[in-house]
Amino acid sequence: MSKYESNVKHIPASVEQVYAKLSNLENLRPLIDNAQDNETLKQKLQEAGQDPSQLDQLKNVELSSDRIAVPAGMIGTLALRIIEREENKTIKFETEQSPVQANMWIQVLPTSELTTADGQQGTKMRLTLKADLNPMLKMMLGKKLEQGIEKFADMLAMLPY
Repeated sequence: MSKYESNVKHIPASVEQVYAKLSNLENLRPLIDNAQDNETLKQKLQEAGQDPSQLDQLKNVELSSDRIAVPAGMIGTLALRIIEREENKTIKFETEQSPVQANMWIQVLPTSELTTADGQQGTKMRLTLKADLNPMLKMMLGKKLEQGIEKFADMLAMLPY
């Protein structure tokens, strides 16, 4: 198993708020539904050298409280399911439809390094991905997975909590 970890992200919201938002994937629906109209997001994609028209694919995302399925081009559909929740600490996911077996987890911890506007402790967050990659796939995808997990962590850190 290959392991990829994001850097620690600091979120100006309480660990309870962050966990509540991320442990129920339905909470992401408004963000997904409105992403195509988000000019800031389109601009950030352009700055990153990505095509903003990719956001149109979000209308095909399937979402429930425990599962998200995203169209993934030639691969078909890539689905993640929450398999374990540890309140205000960890949310663990497992690939459901994927050519590669993988687990991902989101760890959240309160931090006194950052306080919210109302004086509460902020949150530290880290994403970890473990994927069962053969040596050839690891060589081809390893760097992309490292970058992808970092970008995904950045995106989660920017969500409104």
